[in-house]
Amino acid sequence: MASRASMRWLLRGRSGECLFRWCRPNRHRHAEIPVVRRMRRALKALHTLAFVLLSGGASAGEDMRLVPNRPLAIAAVAPGETVTLPLDAAPGDYLRGRLDVTAGSFDIEIVDNDGVAWRRLLDDVGLSGEFQFVAGGTPSALRLMAGPDGGAGRLTLTARLSLADQKPPAAGHDSPAIAAVAAALATGGTTDAFWRQAREAGTPLVERTEDGETLLTFVYRGAARNVRLVGAPSGDHEWLDRLDGSDIWFKSFRVPPETRFSYQLAPDVPELPGTARERRVALLATAAADPLNKAPWPADAPDRFNSKSTVTLAAAPVQPGMENTAAPAGEFIRFRLASDRLGNTRDIAIYRPKGFDSADPDAVLLVVFDGRNYQREVPTPAILDALVADGRLPPTLAVFVDNPDLATRSRELPDSADFADVLADHLMPEVRERTGFSPPPARTVLAGSSYGGLASLTVALRRPDAFGNALSLSGSYWWSPPGTSATIANRVATTERRPVRVFLAAGLFEREHGGADGILETNRHLRDVLLARGYEVAAREYAGGHDYFVWRGALADGLLALFGRGPIPMSDVKEKP
Repeated sequence: MASRASMRWLLRGRSGECLFRWCRPNRHRHAEIPVVRRMRRALKALHTLAFVLLSGGASAGEDMRLVPNRPLAIAAVAPGETVTLPLDAAPGDYLRGRLDVTAGSFDIEIVDNDGVAWRRLLDDVGLSGEFQFVAGGTPSALRLMAGPDGGAGRLTLTARLSLADQKPPAAGHDSPAIAAVAAALATGGTTDAFWRQAREAGTPLVERTEDGETLLTFVYRGAARNVRLVGAPSGDHEWLDRLDGSDIWFKSFRVPPETRFSYQLAPDVPELPGTARERRVALLATAAADPLNKAPWPADAPDRFNSKSTVTLAAAPVQPGMENTAAPAGEFIRFRLASDRLGNTRDIAIYRPKGFDSADPDAVLLVVFDGRNYQREVPTPAILDALVADGRLPPTLAVFVDNPDLATRSRELPDSADFADVLADHLMPEVRERTGFSPPPARTVLAGSSYGGLASLTVALRRPDAFGNALSLSGSYWWSPPGTSATIANRVATTERRPVRVFLAAGLFEREHGGADGILETNRHLRDVLLARGYEVAAREYAGGHDYFVWRGALADGLLALFGRGPIPMSDVKEKP
């Protein structure tokens, strides 16, 4: 039977008012309530406690305490009324549960022995919700409060773990290969067979987990103190672990089957007494291509420190234009652009494809930020030649805009009005004079990555009279002017719509870190704001990171989405789930 204290918890209303005299109510208040009304309220309270245990059932005379994995049905709780369930839990116990609502809604909170709430677990649950908490030092109960339309549903305590049983799982390894060599070492074996197989198969190791996911395991041999993975699938630089004092350093990651990215390994990163940034940047002193990886990039890197290793899983999407990377057949026009307004000079390279006709009404002008990188890491001229030759893209003339230095890049690309005006009023006339090509804004596109992606949109929004399209790759839309929180999404939401079409690309590995939204989340938010404001938008997400190896394909996808002659019109480009 339930104790008297338990019944007091069970029969209090949402306001804490008791429904029976032995609950010690205000005598004067109850003296004014007719007997019939008091009886009706008592019956109503008992009705709210009509629990039916779904497996076997329970009567109102039984102790109504929650038992793990025994669902309780909660039927017809009136609006604003409560149901309170005592908990058998010792201090420090870990409890987890689930509420499935079949009608109305509920709040759930934890109350103490006096019915005083000390934690809200779920708020206004109309479908289902999960909760978890650690029991405190006094007896507790769960109190369900029905919403304005009442409530009904099912509550399940899915786990209760005592403090003594709260232990981490036994040490193990997701990677079958690492688990096997660990077992061999435990019985006196060596790592020789493991390294022989790694050399034959190449790294990282590609394996399947028990639940069918793809597992990448990065390994390194020969480091004395540490190894760091530069460009990990987590979106950060990760430290590798050392296996049982052996010569194996390793780290495993679960990834989508469409994964493509590049990385380096940095062994024995120097430990510096400097700032956190200085310590982090120190990894560049030793970062180099993975010695056991069989897909280095780029192929013409002068040494392993200037080379990266790549991963391209079987389901990775085709990168248009990369099927044929023969030397560009067109010509380059190179010059230096000096600007009094910006107070600097920069290199400009124009790529004019062979046979390009400036009078062609379908021809496209592509302006690319970080121009040097988009001629080297991303072979843009070769990609354009291939796409045009295949009939997938109209003839496209490309203008590559370099940065005078990194400090200038960080100052100009994030939404500089002066930079936007120089591009529109100074650079575009220079291009027209040197090539005879001056397309309308609808056939002109700005493209870039990171800060360059941010610039592609902000410049177009500032000067839509010159640039009618923005192709943004992993744009830094977390950025806002110093001292403010006004992101580009805020501006789009509060200003008149401009005649600009937009392509947005972001990597699934570019997620939030430390509680702050990352490039992936801010790109998704911007996409939604642009669509709500009536912009024509295409968006794609890639199983990769902040990486030119990914942007090679994303640049081509963006051009095809905006101007392609194939079967993928802009309106059909959807975000990957």
